[in-house]
Amino acid sequence: MRRISTEMPANDMRFSMGNRDFRMSEVQKSIGNQSRLNSLRDDPIAASRATRLQSSTFRLNRFDKNIQFARGQYAVTEGYLQESVSIMQRVRELAVQGGHGTYAKEDLQMMAVEVNELLKELVSVGNAVDGESKSLFGGDVTGSRPFTASESRVAGINGTVITNVRYNGSIGEKQAEVSEGTTVSVNIPGNRLFWAEQQQIYSSVNSSGFTVEQDSQITIDGIDIALKAGDSVQDVISKINSSDASVKGSLDPVTNSIVLTSTEPHQIWLDEKADSTVLKDLGLISERGSRPPENLHEDVRVSGGSLFDMVMQLRDNLLKGDYESIGSGGIRGIDSGLNNLMTGLSKLGAMDNRIVMTSSRIGAEIEENTRIYSQAVDVDMTEAALELKMLEVTQKAAYSSASKILQPKLMDFLR
Repeated sequence: MRRISTEMPANDMRFSMGNRDFRMSEVQKSIGNQSRLNSLRDDPIAASRATRLQSSTFRLNRFDKNIQFARGQYAVTEGYLQESVSIMQRVRELAVQGGHGTYAKEDLQMMAVEVNELLKELVSVGNAVDGESKSLFGGDVTGSRPFTASESRVAGINGTVITNVRYNGSIGEKQAEVSEGTTVSVNIPGNRLFWAEQQQIYSSVNSSGFTVEQDSQITIDGIDIALKAGDSVQDVISKINSSDASVKGSLDPVTNSIVLTSTEPHQIWLDEKADSTVLKDLGLISERGSRPPENLHEDVRVSGGSLFDMVMQLRDNLLKGDYESIGSGGIRGIDSGLNNLMTGLSKLGAMDNRIVMTSSRIGAEIEENTRIYSQAVDVDMTEAALELKMLEVTQKAAYSSASKILQPKLMDFLR
């Protein structure tokens, strides 16, 4: 049963007008914020959905930024690789001219001087940095120069010249996340791009009676290969050949020593876990504890050089006047290096095409998320304006009615 008193009409009227004022305030907030969700209680389901959409859009925007960063790295890298191609094409022209056998020794020396200058520029390109002063070709070691050039004197040319170029970077690749759970490499290590020939590493240790003493793990080009106790050298070779490493193993039929050959031009990196001695026992790496590639055993024989090696050999052969070496092996090595550079450019192009398609898909997802979010959150301005106007009219009517309906008070009779 409801209790009736003289205060009830006034309380009811104040309650109704308070609700109306609150609703007017909410509509005004919605118009000001251009959102119909001023608090979670306005529409919990829509608010939850909007939060998920915001989180998804934030991740997609982050992926898109990573894609733009990767594309920027690809563009800068491509520019330097194009310059390297131009350098090597000029080196090849000089090799062809020098190998004709029609030039005098003085002419060959002049060619050697130009080749030496091209070599300096090639080393400079190998040590190129991006806009943040991080090396482009050092793998995931970006704070130092990936290539160190050593100089000494060479007969036939004044002063010191570059006689050795050592790679100091890593074989790791910087990664960028471009979609949920998907990463792409944003660089290619210099000991792959600036390599000319397939490398071969010949051990000098007879491994005919070799067996793995305990369960071990070796690493070739960053790929871990598990070995079991009792594995023979043939088992080791088989596991190397079936791994993802771009290296194949074989046994020298004369010396019974293991031979590792890269399946594509690059520098082979060998390492093993601290408790493993397999590569040491096979005579491939030393026990000095150096990091790759400086950890090769002192008795191994290595063939297959870098772009820098090819250019240095051409320069030295030009200085010697060795026409045969200039025109045969010299051009062959330069062509191999040029082909590897072109392969690197093709790989960059393929990587860029992939993330362009990913960027297009992400852009469409962001647009769709924005549309759905707008449907869930945005206020209909026309509807809100009409509702606000209606509330204003009813508010004025309510105030007018209240002034007439509310009963007189004692103070009204004391005027």
